[in-house]
Amino acid sequence: MPSRRAVLALGAAAVLTGCSAPSPRGVLRLAAGPEGGPYRTFGLRLAEEIGRAHPGLTVEVLSTAASVRNLRLIGEGGAELGLTLADSAADAVAGRGAFDRPVPVAAIARLYLNYLHLVVPADRPVPAVGELAGRRFSIGADGSGTAVVAERVLAAAGATPAGARLLGPAESVAALEAGELDAFFWSGGVPTRAITGLAERLPVRLVPLAAQAAALRTAYGPVYEAVSIPLGAYRQAAPTPTVGTPSYLVCAAGLDPEIARAVTEVLFRRRDHLQTPDAPGGRLDERYAIGTGTVPLHPGAARHYRAVH
Repeated sequence: MPSRRAVLALGAAAVLTGCSAPSPRGVLRLAAGPEGGPYRTFGLRLAEEIGRAHPGLTVEVLSTAASVRNLRLIGEGGAELGLTLADSAADAVAGRGAFDRPVPVAAIARLYLNYLHLVVPADRPVPAVGELAGRRFSIGADGSGTAVVAERVLAAAGATPAGARLLGPAESVAALEAGELDAFFWSGGVPTRAITGLAERLPVRLVPLAAQAAALRTAYGPVYEAVSIPLGAYRQAAPTPTVGTPSYLVCAAGLDPEIARAVTEVLFRRRDHLQTPDAPGGRLDERYAIGTGTVPLHPGAARHYRAVH
């Protein structure tokens, strides 16, 4: 996490308009996530709050497969803002993994922690991720951050995603309930409503991923954390160790600094209006938000952090 001094220096170096500048105007496209998912819900609430605070700014929320697709949209000029998992954002900045060249993105804020779920029916004998070989499972939607971390978890366990389906959370829940899947991966907040609803209809179990969390942190650094899904979140009898990955709000590196500052300010001033069960916006904190690792803070966002610290 960058020091406060580093953030202050970045903010001081930014060439920005003064405090008396008029409210920013324009149209922003926010690449969020699939319909009904936490990114989509969070994005819609953020768009509404930005419009209330700055009537001259209109935010269009785009439905997407989430992280990887969102970062590509920003790189292609198809969006100005996006929600993404930290590992996908780090890959985009470095031009690795799913990205064949660096993507010019910057961070507005680190938002909240996502927990990787590996969900199986309670009566299905899948004690470990390495036991998925030969079974029917989903690793997340094509272009999603879930698919990125799921593939890395499988590799750490010596398994392969060969034959895995690419389904989003709603489709994965429906397929598991219909007996068409033996397991699925999902990275999101706790509790995730789609899984909570599933657990009310079908007893489920979460497969522990402690060893894979340690392996991913060693291989990829602090974009991964060793965390636990709390006792009883999905009626499970004990906490489940797993992989944690933060979500970021990112933007095009060339976004007008005054617009980036305005978005950052709304994010924190209206945080209580952004909270959802799957995306705890009400818990946003500026001290946590600046920890965006190798993804640089946008100078406009840094101006906000400098002002409050």
